[in-house]
Amino acid sequence: MRVVTDTEREKRMRNLVVLVIDPVRRYLHRRTDAATADDVIGDTLLVCWRRLDEVPDDALPWAIVVARQCLSNARRAERRRTRLIGRIIAIDPPPAAADESPAASTEDGTAETARLTAALASLRRNDAEILRLWAWDELTSPQLAVVLGISANAAAIRLHRAKARLKQELLKSGNPTGHITYDEGSEDARR
Repeated sequence: MRVVTDTEREKRMRNLVVLVIDPVRRYLHRRTDAATADDVIGDTLLVCWRRLDEVPDDALPWAIVVARQCLSNARRAERRRTRLIGRIIAIDPPPAAADESPAASTEDGTAETARLTAALASLRRNDAEILRLWAWDELTSPQLAVVLGISANAAAIRLHRAKARLKQELLKSGNPTGHITYDEGSEDARR
C-alpha cells in the first residue's frame, strides 16, 4: 500500500477544486440564494477534502451529489430555524410592520423565460431536476446516472421522457419557445 504525502494530497485537492468549483457553484446558484450557495460550496469542499481518497476519476457528478446532499442539509436546518422563529413569534410577537408584497418578475424579464420557467414548474420535481442537470449543468447521461443513483440507460430514458413532457407543457402555453409559425395561405408563406 502506497502512502500518500501531504503535498500530493494537497495537489490532488487543488486539482479537484479547479475541476468542480464552477459547475458546483452554478448548480447551487440556480437552486438557492447566493448566501446559502456559498455556505454549501464550503461544506461541499470540506466533504471533498475529508473524503478525497473516495473521489472517483469522474469527480464532477460525485461533487454534485455531495453538493445536493449538503444543500438538503442546509434546507432542513433552515426549516428548523423557521419553525423556531415561528414559536418565538407566537410567544412574543414583534410590533406590527407594514405589509410588503414584492412584485413577481422573471430573471431577464422576457416572455420566453417566463414561459419556460412556468413549464418547468408544472413538471414533476424529478423531471424538472433531470432537465436542469442536463441543460444547465451540462451533464451527460452517465453523469446524470451517478448524480441520480440510477443506471445510465435509465437516466437516458428519464431525460428523453422529461424533454417530451416539457415540450407538451410548452405547447399548452402557445408556440414552442423560439419557433415561428406561418399561415399556409399568407403572403409571407408564398414568398
